[in-house]
Amino acid sequence: MKKQYKLGVIGGGFMATAILKGVVYSDFLRAKKIIVADPSEQARQKLSELGVYTTANNRDVAGNCEYLLLAVKPQTLADVAASIKGLPVEKVITIMAGVKKQKIKDVLFGDDIKVARVMPNLPCSIGSGMSAIDFEDFSDDADDCSFIIDVFETLGAVLSVPESKLNAVTGISGSGPAYVYMFIDGLIKAGIRQGLTEEEAKTLAVTTVKGGADMVAHSEDKSLADLIAAVCSKGGTTIQAVESFQKDDMEGMIDRAVAACVRRAEELSEQ
Repeated sequence: MKKQYKLGVIGGGFMATAILKGVVYSDFLRAKKIIVADPSEQARQKLSELGVYTTANNRDVAGNCEYLLLAVKPQTLADVAASIKGLPVEKVITIMAGVKKQKIKDVLFGDDIKVARVMPNLPCSIGSGMSAIDFEDFSDDADDCSFIIDVFETLGAVLSVPESKLNAVTGISGSGPAYVYMFIDGLIKAGIRQGLTEEEAKTLAVTTVKGGADMVAHSEDKSLADLIAAVCSKGGTTIQAVESFQKDDMEGMIDRAVAACVRRAEELSEQ
């Protein structure tokens, strides 16, 4: 049976709003082909400004859309499942961190449904994000895969990974923006201590990090070691900072932080 809406979304929070802005502003989907449920009247009013249909009733969404996007907190999954029990949902996309596909099938509609898990990150809200997608359940349907990819490509880059790697993805790109912000914050504070104003230090730090990342992306013929060496010169200034980082085991610090993040993601996956 043909559904009234192409995309239905349960949850109207920050990331759901980012996704909806991406698909609507890019003209990938017409707003009238989208329906969103959220219990907050304020959230619904804000979302309705995009032109999408909004409702407080999850059943209005789940029973009338081709693709159902679950954009709620993991701890609310049981309540959401109870609210849409018995409806003919076939295709689910979830951005719930740590919730495995099988658990979603178990509490929702059984093994007959298809579930795609997606791990987006915060920069998706400005179109510069990274989304890792496991759509193995949809591998036999090119149109389904294309739709899911296209939705998240409106928010930035997309990488296809198996579900078994999503916790590692969380440790690198899902949580990674926080690490970058901490590094930028450290550069700004160091700059201030060296006599720069906060605005000067922020401009220098942000532009340098962005430019450095762009160089990595566009220097396919050079390794990261090559790029580091290109900035350093024997007896110069940069090598002093690099050697200080090495002495403080910067690589080890990063590795331990990512490992801690992944461990927590694994714990959540088993709950």
